[in-house]
Amino acid sequence: MSIDNQIQVVLIDDDPHLRQALCQTLDLAGLNVLTLGEATGLTARLSRDWPGVVVSDIRMPGMDGLELLAELHGQDPELPVLLITGHGDVPLAVQAMRAGAYDFLEKPFASDALLDSVRRAMALRRLVLDNRSLRLALSDRQQLSTRLVGHSPQMLRLREQIGALAATRADVLILGETGAGKEVVARALHDLSSRRSGPFVAINAGALAESVVESELFGHEPGAFTGAQKRRIGKFEFANGGTLFLDEIESMSLDVQVKLLRLLQERVVERLGGNQLIPLDIRIIAATKEDLRQAADQGRFRADLYYRLNVAPLRIPPLRERGEDALMLFQHFADEASSRHGLPLNELQPGQRALLLRHSWPGNVRELQNAAERFALGLELALDATADNPAAGILTSTPGGLSEQVEQFEKSLIAAELTRPHSSVRSLAEALGIPRKTLHDKLRKHGLNFADSASHSADDE
Repeated sequence: MSIDNQIQVVLIDDDPHLRQALCQTLDLAGLNVLTLGEATGLTARLSRDWPGVVVSDIRMPGMDGLELLAELHGQDPELPVLLITGHGDVPLAVQAMRAGAYDFLEKPFASDALLDSVRRAMALRRLVLDNRSLRLALSDRQQLSTRLVGHSPQMLRLREQIGALAATRADVLILGETGAGKEVVARALHDLSSRRSGPFVAINAGALAESVVESELFGHEPGAFTGAQKRRIGKFEFANGGTLFLDEIESMSLDVQVKLLRLLQERVVERLGGNQLIPLDIRIIAATKEDLRQAADQGRFRADLYYRLNVAPLRIPPLRERGEDALMLFQHFADEASSRHGLPLNELQPGQRALLLRHSWPGNVRELQNAAERFALGLELALDATADNPAAGILTSTPGGLSEQVEQFEKSLIAAELTRPHSSVRSLAEALGIPRKTLHDKLRKHGLNFADSASHSADDE
């Protein structure tokens, strides 16, 4: 059994009378004390970040104080250990100080001396743990910035929310379009949590056949159904002690939703064909690309499950809402791909940057990552044209001379402006800051047509 974090001092001495007297001194000073008659097994009961100090006699049967010091510092070199010595043990105690003991007290000693040493050791312990916490928080922020690239307000807010939720036990519902990075967010929540040493199990509910989804999630016993010849451990049970990421939760049948709701409420799982309730210590992170509230109103998703999941929602902004994050991400993925393939880095040209910024990225980060991979390979590539961005053109990693690049940039800017609604050629020209006659010449030169504009009136053509 582990030692509670409310315990501030662990006192070890094989002399029951001295142990009782010292315990009374510490207890009267308002400290929570745990007394032990031997040191064996203590290290396994203390977590690395246990917020207390150890006071131990040196000479004891079994494990002595020096052996205990070595074992404790093998787990946490910064844990304060105070040693109690007899008169003949002073040279031994000096040796222990050199080995990392915080202090030693020579018998007999005054109660105030013990209290003073313990309080100073506790102050040091708090400082050490605070510094660890700050370093971990800084490391977490750096890790998030690497995983979730971008400086847009939406991404800064998302990283703040992930950092806040990761430290809790709350289940999370991630909302985001296809390709937005829902599994990346789920992994970040797991890796920044106290469950990071436990399993992370990802499963796409939409990719499972309805006939096997219950067996995959909840497991089954032999004979539960035709073909079930041996016991199967389900994903929920396999993720025990860690995190289960359940993507496309909207695709689950209503029957499976009922079982999931029970699991969320009671934290137990029952295998198909079994009667045993298996307790779970698990965090559920669900993800969806749909509006679950609307699906609930339409009877396609259980309303009670929606409200149970919607306690801690996280919305991932689509790439089209993130401004110049697209350029940062593109360069990030292109650099990664160049390094992976052992190729020199290609530099984005102005026209290419304009196209990246104008593109609506219907496939979000996944689409951008694929485009960056092709760019890094030196391939000529095209951005997929979409209804709201029909002018998305070809990105080339080997553009021509300055004149050709300027013309390409000019064409891309006009084509991008054509994707916006304009009532007339006049309004289009005003938006571009050029005369109408110049605009007509440039449209003709670049093979563009005002009729391709999102909306227009023929009155002014």
